[in-house]
Amino acid sequence: MGELKKPHQGRLVAAIIFSVLVIDQIIKILVKTNMSIGEEIRITDWFYILFVENNGMAFGMEFISKLFLSLFRSVAIAFFVWYIVKIINKGIPKGYIVTIAFIIAGAAGNLIDCLFYGQIFSASFYGPEGVAHFVPFGEGYAPMLYGKVVDMFYFPLWTWPDWVPFIGGSIFFGPIFNFADSCITCGVIVLILFYSKYVNMGLNFTEEATEANESKTGN
Repeated sequence: MGELKKPHQGRLVAAIIFSVLVIDQIIKILVKTNMSIGEEIRITDWFYILFVENNGMAFGMEFISKLFLSLFRSVAIAFFVWYIVKIINKGIPKGYIVTIAFIIAGAAGNLIDCLFYGQIFSASFYGPEGVAHFVPFGEGYAPMLYGKVVDMFYFPLWTWPDWVPFIGGSIFFGPIFNFADSCITCGVIVLILFYSKYVNMGLNFTEEATEANESKTGN
Protein backbone atom coordinates (compact mmCIF):
# COMPACT_ATOMS: atom_id res chain seq x y z
CA MET A 1 0.00 0.00 0.00
CA GLY A 2 2.86 2.35 0.78
CA GLU A 3 4.11 2.11 -2.79
CA LEU A 4 0.70 3.13 -4.14
CA LYS A 5 0.48 6.23 -1.99
CA LYS A 6 3.20 8.26 -3.65
CA PRO A 7 1.84 8.31 -7.24
CA HIS A 8 -1.66 8.95 -5.88
CA GLN A 9 -0.51 12.03 -3.97
CA GLY A 10 1.58 13.12 -6.93
CA ARG A 11 -1.46 12.99 -9.21
CA LEU A 12 -3.49 14.91 -6.64
CA VAL A 13 -0.88 17.66 -6.45
CA ALA A 14 -0.66 17.86 -10.24
CA ALA A 15 -4.46 18.01 -10.54
CA ILE A 16 -4.72 20.82 -7.98
CA ILE A 17 -2.01 22.92 -9.59
CA PHE A 18 -3.38 22.37 -13.10
CA SER A 19 -6.98 23.14 -12.06
CA VAL A 20 -6.05 26.31 -10.17
CA LEU A 21 -3.95 27.59 -13.07
CA VAL A 22 -6.70 26.92 -15.63
CA ILE A 23 -9.40 28.60 -13.52
CA ASP A 24 -7.17 31.54 -12.63
CA GLN A 25 -6.08 32.18 -16.21
CA ILE A 26 -9.58 31.82 -17.67
CA ILE A 27 -10.89 34.44 -15.25
CA LYS A 28 -7.98 36.81 -15.89
CA ILE A 29 -8.12 36.51 -19.68
CA LEU A 30 -11.89 37.07 -19.73
CA VAL A 31 -11.49 40.19 -17.59
CA LYS A 32 -8.44 41.48 -19.47
CA THR A 33 -10.05 41.11 -22.91
CA ASN A 34 -13.54 42.33 -22.03
CA MET A 35 -13.10 45.13 -19.48
CA SER A 36 -11.18 48.38 -19.29
CA ILE A 37 -9.25 49.49 -16.23
CA GLY A 38 -11.63 50.59 -13.49
CA GLU A 39 -14.68 49.04 -15.12
CA GLU A 40 -16.89 47.16 -12.69
CA ILE A 41 -19.69 44.63 -12.71
CA ARG A 42 -21.88 44.71 -9.63
CA ILE A 43 -22.81 41.20 -8.52
CA THR A 44 -24.30 42.17 -5.14
CA ASP A 45 -24.06 45.15 -2.79
CA TRP A 46 -20.95 43.61 -1.27
CA PHE A 47 -19.33 41.83 -4.25
CA TYR A 48 -18.04 43.46 -7.44
CA ILE A 49 -15.94 42.40 -10.40
CA LEU A 50 -13.64 45.42 -10.64
CA PHE A 51 -10.75 45.29 -13.09
CA VAL A 52 -7.42 46.65 -11.88
CA GLU A 53 -3.80 45.78 -12.55
CA ASN A 54 -0.84 45.96 -10.22
CA ASN A 55 2.93 45.60 -10.32
CA GLY A 56 3.27 44.22 -6.83
CA MET A 57 2.34 41.48 -4.46
CA ALA A 58 -0.98 39.97 -3.49
CA PHE A 59 -3.88 42.38 -2.95
CA GLY A 60 -2.11 45.11 -4.92
CA MET A 61 0.66 45.81 -2.41
CA GLU A 62 3.73 47.46 -3.92
CA PHE A 63 6.92 47.98 -1.93
CA ILE A 64 9.66 46.20 -3.88
CA SER A 65 10.75 46.34 -7.51
CA LYS A 66 8.83 44.43 -10.16
CA LEU A 67 11.89 42.56 -11.43
CA PHE A 68 12.91 41.46 -7.93
CA LEU A 69 9.37 40.30 -7.19
CA SER A 70 9.15 38.25 -10.39
CA LEU A 71 12.52 36.62 -9.75
CA PHE A 72 11.60 35.99 -6.11
CA ARG A 73 8.36 34.31 -7.18
CA SER A 74 10.28 32.09 -9.58
CA VAL A 75 12.77 31.00 -6.92
CA ALA A 76 10.02 30.47 -4.32
CA ILE A 77 7.94 28.33 -6.68
CA ALA A 78 10.99 26.23 -7.60
CA PHE A 79 11.73 25.69 -3.91
CA PHE A 80 8.18 24.68 -3.04
CA VAL A 81 7.99 22.29 -6.00
CA TRP A 82 11.25 20.66 -4.86
CA TYR A 83 9.92 20.60 -1.29
CA ILE A 84 6.60 18.98 -2.11
CA VAL A 85 8.29 16.31 -4.25
CA LYS A 86 10.51 15.43 -1.30
CA ILE A 87 7.71 15.14 1.29
CA ILE A 88 5.22 13.10 -0.76
CA ASN A 89 4.78 9.64 0.75
CA LYS A 90 6.62 10.55 3.95
CA GLY A 91 3.71 10.04 6.34
CA ILE A 92 2.71 13.70 6.34
CA PRO A 93 -1.08 14.30 6.22
CA LYS A 94 -2.63 14.69 2.79
CA GLY A 95 -4.17 17.99 3.92
CA TYR A 96 -0.70 19.46 4.35
CA ILE A 97 0.31 18.31 0.86
CA VAL A 98 -2.88 19.84 -0.57
CA THR A 99 -2.23 23.12 1.25
CA ILE A 100 1.27 23.42 -0.19
CA ALA A 101 -0.08 22.56 -3.66
CA PHE A 102 -2.58 25.45 -3.47
CA ILE A 103 0.18 27.87 -2.43
CA ILE A 104 2.37 26.73 -5.33
CA ALA A 105 -0.51 27.04 -7.79
CA GLY A 106 -1.45 30.52 -6.60
CA ALA A 107 2.10 31.79 -6.84
CA ALA A 108 2.49 30.24 -10.30
CA GLY A 109 -0.77 31.84 -11.45
CA ASN A 110 0.51 35.34 -10.69
CA LEU A 111 3.94 34.54 -12.10
CA ILE A 112 2.32 33.68 -15.45
CA ASP A 113 0.92 37.23 -15.57
CA CYS A 114 4.37 38.68 -14.90
CA LEU A 115 6.11 36.46 -17.43
CA PHE A 116 3.73 36.52 -20.37
CA TYR A 117 0.96 39.11 -20.13
CA GLY A 118 3.27 41.95 -21.14
CA GLN A 119 4.29 39.88 -24.15
CA ILE A 120 0.90 38.72 -25.44
CA PHE A 121 -1.52 41.57 -24.57
CA SER A 122 -1.85 45.20 -25.52
CA ALA A 123 -2.07 47.59 -22.59
CA SER A 124 -5.33 48.14 -20.72
CA PHE A 125 -6.56 51.69 -20.15
CA TYR A 126 -9.48 53.54 -18.63
CA GLY A 127 -12.53 54.19 -20.78
CA PRO A 128 -14.36 52.39 -23.59
CA GLU A 129 -11.24 52.13 -25.76
CA GLY A 130 -9.16 50.68 -22.96
CA VAL A 131 -9.97 47.01 -23.45
CA ALA A 132 -6.85 44.96 -24.21
CA HIS A 133 -6.49 42.40 -26.97
CA PHE A 134 -4.06 39.66 -27.91
CA VAL A 135 -1.02 40.67 -29.95
CA PRO A 136 1.77 38.60 -31.57
CA PHE A 137 4.16 37.29 -28.96
CA GLY A 138 6.74 39.90 -28.00
CA GLU A 139 4.70 42.87 -29.24
CA GLY A 140 2.82 43.52 -26.01
CA TYR A 141 2.97 46.34 -23.51
CA ALA A 142 5.95 45.20 -21.39
CA PRO A 143 9.08 43.01 -21.42
CA MET A 144 9.04 39.52 -19.95
CA LEU A 145 8.96 39.55 -16.12
CA TYR A 146 7.37 43.03 -16.17
CA GLY A 147 3.78 42.08 -16.98
CA LYS A 148 1.07 43.39 -14.67
CA VAL A 149 -1.01 41.09 -12.48
CA VAL A 150 -4.75 41.15 -13.23
CA ASP A 151 -7.04 41.57 -10.20
CA MET A 152 -10.83 41.65 -10.15
CA PHE A 153 -12.52 40.45 -6.95
CA TYR A 154 -13.72 43.30 -4.73
CA PHE A 155 -15.68 42.82 -1.50
CA PRO A 156 -16.66 46.19 0.04
CA LEU A 157 -18.49 44.45 2.88
CA TRP A 158 -19.27 47.66 4.76
CA THR A 159 -18.10 51.19 5.43
CA TRP A 160 -17.00 52.14 8.91
CA PRO A 161 -19.10 54.87 10.59
CA ASP A 162 -17.54 58.32 10.42
CA TRP A 163 -17.23 58.48 14.21
CA VAL A 164 -14.79 55.53 14.37
CA PRO A 165 -11.28 56.95 15.01
CA PHE A 166 -8.72 56.69 12.19
CA ILE A 167 -10.79 54.36 9.98
CA GLY A 168 -14.13 56.21 9.94
CA GLY A 169 -15.58 56.46 6.44
CA SER A 170 -13.23 53.82 5.00
CA ILE A 171 -14.22 50.45 3.58
CA PHE A 172 -13.77 47.48 5.89
CA PHE A 173 -12.07 45.31 3.24
CA GLY A 174 -10.68 47.37 0.40
CA PRO A 175 -8.13 45.17 -1.42
CA ILE A 176 -8.90 43.89 -4.90
CA PHE A 177 -7.50 40.44 -5.58
CA ASN A 178 -7.65 37.46 -7.93
CA PHE A 179 -8.22 33.71 -7.71
CA ALA A 180 -4.49 32.99 -7.35
CA ASP A 181 -4.25 35.40 -4.41
CA SER A 182 -7.15 33.56 -2.76
CA CYS A 183 -5.38 30.22 -3.12
CA ILE A 184 -2.18 31.58 -1.59
CA THR A 185 -3.97 33.33 1.29
CA CYS A 186 -6.27 30.43 2.14
CA GLY A 187 -3.37 28.01 1.88
CA VAL A 188 -1.21 30.03 4.27
CA ILE A 189 -4.09 30.45 6.75
CA VAL A 190 -4.84 26.73 6.75
CA LEU A 191 -1.14 25.98 7.06
CA ILE A 192 -0.79 28.22 10.12
CA LEU A 193 -3.98 27.05 11.82
CA PHE A 194 -3.78 23.30 11.23
CA TYR A 195 -0.43 22.19 9.84
CA SER A 196 2.30 24.44 11.24
CA LYS A 197 3.86 21.55 13.19
CA TYR A 198 4.48 19.67 9.95
CA VAL A 199 6.66 22.40 8.42
CA ASN A 200 9.75 21.40 10.42
CA MET A 201 8.94 17.74 9.83
CA GLY A 202 8.89 18.33 6.09
CA LEU A 203 12.16 20.23 6.23
CA ASN A 204 13.75 17.39 8.18
CA PHE A 205 12.64 14.94 5.49
CA THR A 206 14.19 17.09 2.77
CA GLU A 207 17.46 17.37 4.71
CA GLU A 208 17.58 13.60 5.21
CA ALA A 209 16.88 13.00 1.53
CA THR A 210 19.61 15.46 0.52
CA GLU A 211 22.12 13.83 2.86
CA ALA A 212 21.20 10.38 1.55
CA ASN A 213 21.69 11.51 -2.04
CA GLU A 214 25.04 13.08 -1.19
CA SER A 215 26.22 9.89 0.53
CA LYS A 216 25.23 7.81 -2.49
CA THR A 217 27.03 10.20 -4.80
CA GLY A 218 30.09 10.06 -2.60
CA ASN A 219 30.10 6.30 -2.71
